[in-house]
Amino acid sequence: MYNGRYYDSNTHPYQNPYYGNAPMGWHNEYTIQAASNRFGYVQTPYGRRMERKDYGRTPFVLNINEAAKQNNNYRTTIWTGDHLQVTLMSIKVGEDIGLEIHPHVDQFLRIEQGQGMVQMGKQKNQLNFVRNVGDDSAIMVPAGTWHNVKNTGNIPLKLYSIYAPPQHPFGTIHVTKADAFAAERSVYYK
Repeated sequence: MYNGRYYDSNTHPYQNPYYGNAPMGWHNEYTIQAASNRFGYVQTPYGRRMERKDYGRTPFVLNINEAAKQNNNYRTTIWTGDHLQVTLMSIKVGEDIGLEIHPHVDQFLRIEQGQGMVQMGKQKNQLNFVRNVGDDSAIMVPAGTWHNVKNTGNIPLKLYSIYAPPQHPFGTIHVTKADAFAAERSVYYK
């Protein structure tokens, strides 16, 4: 039964077998690689590149502004702990995150690049809180609130999201919005 967490004694508590992610190792410092992969890299100080993966449960520092701007995936989880999760998102022109609700999760979103519109409300069909957002906008979504963020600009909307507690399995990477919906559907309807 899906309850928002996946427990397996051989993996991280948020490792989800349905996403096909290999178990992630514990990392004490940046993992630097010369070649790129389909998930991309985050630029680190001094021109080095850090492999994009979930560095959760270890001390971790990065330039979140640059990481968000460089992310081209719909969703990339970069840090998952026991009580908090950070994801990077890139929303294509004219697209949106999709109307959603997290019954037991507070969410913080910060726009790093682009323009958009946020809608929120207590009921799915009454999104009476509507605001235009852009670079440096911070959005706070209380648990149990329906919400959506739409890209209304002419470039990809780059943002990061903080969930408390974590919302996605450890190591989640969704290259496209369709990948995210397919993965979530496989969890909820298995």
